[in-house]
Amino acid sequence: MQGRVDRSEPGVLSVGTPVEVRTRYRGSWTEGFEVARTTEHGYWVRRASDRCLLPAPFHSDEIRHCR
Repeated sequence: MQGRVDRSEPGVLSVGTPVEVRTRYRGSWTEGFEVARTTEHGYWVRRASDRCLLPAPFHSDEIRHCR
């Protein structure tokens, strides 16, 4: 996939990983997302429910593995 960054260092989330994202309005964590691609600008995420790609990338501190 174009824009994908393949890295082997720990902590890097790979494409398809189920994740939680920090909401930009409240700062709380919400689940139901997965990594769509990774770039030098951050993680592109899609909703798992409808596979819709969110309109902006998330920085590494705004995304985490599902708990």
